[in-house]
Amino acid sequence: MHVTAIVVAAGKGVRFKSRIPKPLVTLGRRPVIAYCLRTLSAHPYVKDIIIVVNAGNKKSIADALRTHRLGKKVTRLVLGGPRRQDSVRSGLRALPAQADTVLIHDAARPFIDAGLVSAVIQRARRCGAAVAAVPVKATIKRARGGKVGETLDRSSLWEIQTPQVFKKDLILEAYRRFSARLVTDDAALVERLGSGVELVMGSYRNIKLTTPEDLSFAKGIIRTWKRA
Repeated sequence: MHVTAIVVAAGKGVRFKSRIPKPLVTLGRRPVIAYCLRTLSAHPYVKDIIIVVNAGNKKSIADALRTHRLGKKVTRLVLGGPRRQDSVRSGLRALPAQADTVLIHDAARPFIDAGLVSAVIQRARRCGAAVAAVPVKATIKRARGGKVGETLDRSSLWEIQTPQVFKKDLILEAYRRFSARLVTDDAALVERLGSGVELVMGSYRNIKLTTPEDLSFAKGIIRTWKRA
């Protein structure tokens, strides 16, 4: 098994409202991106890592790799595109020939651990595609014209996270056929192939840093996180 991880760090972070690129914001004395890279670099299943960056943060991320000694498994830094899926496609184009499994993870999700990475990889190896996810805890309503249209049954709703793991041929085919469609995660393209995507229980602390409030939550998590 040869798992290549693609870490997506090319977003502009407009909603985060920070002059510092989101992957480089300091969290507990380390940049945000350092956390997932430490976990992935130490994982025995992950053979190499491709980081997708943008022109504005490429040098700073390269510097952070050296400063925090995170470059052991990082083989490429590639430039992303205007949409997340364009960035992932750039990472897919850089896959080594020997890779047979692809793990895709958002750099802005620092709190993954080895157990979750193993679980998603193992499930994908069996069924082709698997994603980390947690059951929705809030009541969700569908709006119509600024009013409640209906209340959805939350027992069937899951919040999808990363990592997401796919057999290489499957994710390449999904991107070849459907990458022009606007989606918010990679599994959505695989779903269009008619392939099943299995859910693996993630963690409620596996938050994505999207808005300034999320950084406050992350600082609370890191105080009790076993790897902080």
